[in-house]
Amino acid sequence: MSAFSGHVPGSRDYRMLLIGLFFGGVATFAQLYATQAVLPQIADDIGSGPASAALTVSASTLGLAAAVLPWSLVADRIGRVPAMASGLVVATVLGAATLLADDLVVLLTLRLLEGAALGAVPAVALAYLSEEVHPRHVAAAAGSYIAGTTVGGLSGRVVSGWVGELAGWRWGVASVILVCVVAAVIFLVLIPRARGFVSGRDREERGPTVRRRIGVNLRSPVQRALYAQGFLLMGAFVAVYNYLGFHLAAPPFSLAPALVTLLFLAYLAGTASSPRAGALAVRYGRFPVLALSIGVMATGVALMAVPALVVVVVGLILFTAGFFGAHAVASGWTPVAAAPEARAQASSLYYLGYYAGSSVFGWLLGVVFGSVGWFSFLVVVLAMCAAALGAALVSLRAVRPSP
Repeated sequence: MSAFSGHVPGSRDYRMLLIGLFFGGVATFAQLYATQAVLPQIADDIGSGPASAALTVSASTLGLAAAVLPWSLVADRIGRVPAMASGLVVATVLGAATLLADDLVVLLTLRLLEGAALGAVPAVALAYLSEEVHPRHVAAAAGSYIAGTTVGGLSGRVVSGWVGELAGWRWGVASVILVCVVAAVIFLVLIPRARGFVSGRDREERGPTVRRRIGVNLRSPVQRALYAQGFLLMGAFVAVYNYLGFHLAAPPFSLAPALVTLLFLAYLAGTASSPRAGALAVRYGRFPVLALSIGVMATGVALMAVPALVVVVVGLILFTAGFFGAHAVASGWTPVAAAPEARAQASSLYYLGYYAGSSVFGWLLGVVFGSVGWFSFLVVVLAMCAAALGAALVSLRAVRPSP
């Protein structure tokens, strides 16, 4: 029997894998951001201020960032699919438990644990892809998974916001949990069993220890440049979405809150761009598509400096499409560029940098925005895009394409 070389487009398992991971992304990221659109209601119900209510989002992303490396170790032991399935089931139960929380500390604790459980999917999904899909098609497959994360992020915000405005934040979050249950069931039913996985015990007998696998990734210029993409570009992305609403609520725009909420629909640009970027990376190479995506991001940032609503919205769409294109390429490239025995740790380190960027710059650029205004804020965002492109030029441009 010939050795397994990975699923290819056109095969049933390839289709099932893409659909399954798409819904795994929905189930993960809808829960992660379920409270963001209902923060005012949470603040009123629990008796906390806006900043304290916003910690419900920060707690979940912090939990996810802290858990990605441990989940990669678990997945090396028990397998990729069992790890992802376990994380989704536990997270959904914890998400349902948040509906009963009447105390902010209890709510934050549950959100932290929920985020830690959700970390199983981003920690493992790309390593699973790199092992189960033929190397030539990993970039395209990763784009489909990233598309699922955009749909999840959008639905988590929009569904909870719409339902929460009518029935309160608990019903808003409950509606998202219901969506996640359906998505998780689809994931569990469709995801193919792993055929390219080598257990952690076999890895340890034949290769380096966990500490060495992490060290190998951190010493690699290619891996560090890929982690820089996640850290800088995600930081820029979250900061823009955090503070654009404040900018548009002030003159000369003076938009109502309900209209500002509709800005999240720009996420659909990422749903379209992430699989497209993956497909283009297969055809033209990862580096050109990554560089182009960062350029599209930067163009969107420049347009958002124009004091005209239509131009700002076009800029936001371009910025979002460029970000998710870059993220699809960089995240899919990370496990492929790593040593086979260190792929799960490579993906986990990417997401550690990704969510660290979200936490650091999501707050830090708020200080910039509050101190020196929107235009200077955008200059910093542009500088972050330029730094990411610079890191890619130095360390990724000369990387030989995967087969």
